[in-house]
Amino acid sequence: MDAEDIKRRYAAGERYFMSAHLVGIKLIDAYLPGINLWGADLSEANLAKAKLWGANLSRSNLANANLTRANLCGVNLSEANLRGARLHYTKLYGANLKGACYDDSTRFSKGFDPVSHGMRKF
Repeated sequence: MDAEDIKRRYAAGERYFMSAHLVGIKLIDAYLPGINLWGADLSEANLAKAKLWGANLSRSNLANANLTRANLCGVNLSEANLRGARLHYTKLYGANLKGACYDDSTRFSKGFDPVSHGMRKF
């Protein structure tokens, strides 16, 4: 499945892409609010400037993903793998990050405290 498939299926009303294999997908500036990507492999994905508010990304693999300037307000990222992810200027208001993992290579916006959001360092 590629970026065009996701966008086309989303536009047709499909919202459930659970456990999808989307390694390296380029969804730059994509408009996908409320999409369900539970358990999806989005490692190395480029989601810069994507509008994903209200999405379900719990248990997804976002290792080394680019989420710069993405809108993740209200997104469920519980138990997601954010190791090496870039989250510069990412909107995370109301996001559930409980149990999400990160490491020293994860890049957050200035002043963001992952521990206070219930994240785990690996």
